[in-house]
Amino acid sequence: MERPRYIAVEGPVGVGKSALARVLAERSGARLVEENTEENPFLRAYYQDRKKHAFQAQLFFLLSRFQQQQALFQQDLFSRSTVAEYLFARDRIFATLVLSPDELALYDRVYELLGPRVVKPDLVVYLQARTDVLLARVRRRGRDYERSIDTPWLDALSKAYNDFFFHYDETPLLVVNASDVDLEGQPDDLEALLAVIRKHRKGTQHYVPLGTRTY
Repeated sequence: MERPRYIAVEGPVGVGKSALARVLAERSGARLVEENTEENPFLRAYYQDRKKHAFQAQLFFLLSRFQQQQALFQQDLFSRSTVAEYLFARDRIFATLVLSPDELALYDRVYELLGPRVVKPDLVVYLQARTDVLLARVRRRGRDYERSIDTPWLDALSKAYNDFFFHYDETPLLVVNASDVDLEGQPDDLEALLAVIRKHRKGTQHYVPLGTRTY
């Protein structure tokens, strides 16, 4: 009997991580590990003044996600499948974008202590999409604290994600072009992607869905 899998879903803001993670968890009866982004007390202040509040926001994310991971995997990892809306390393992707060199050096000292103590997934699903698609999806969900998100910031974030996953080899990786994938409105899109996820076990695979839907 195959043991339960631990899958992490990743990608930039607005790409559809939460929607895919929820469906994966529901279909497999897995426990869902959510980002809980809005629990960060520094988040709204960060979007108003990124330079002033970036370090506090990133450090809170790092420590709270580490605590979440530790609490989760003190349970029996092999008793039930798990789907997470994030990869622990994502916090450092954001940190490289928003922290000053001195802040990043201090952040890295903490990150290097915590990172090795986090369980690695069996599979990472990395969703990527064009900047115009990401911005449209962010605008559509209408979170007030995300109003300051703009094209240059999303461009930089997407580049940081692409650079990170270009060199990523710690676990099996599925890279999905999600620009034309409607996971919530098109059942065929969802079923095709789920079939690919179920089969992927090793190495890096790129999945480009057919179709040219626009948003």
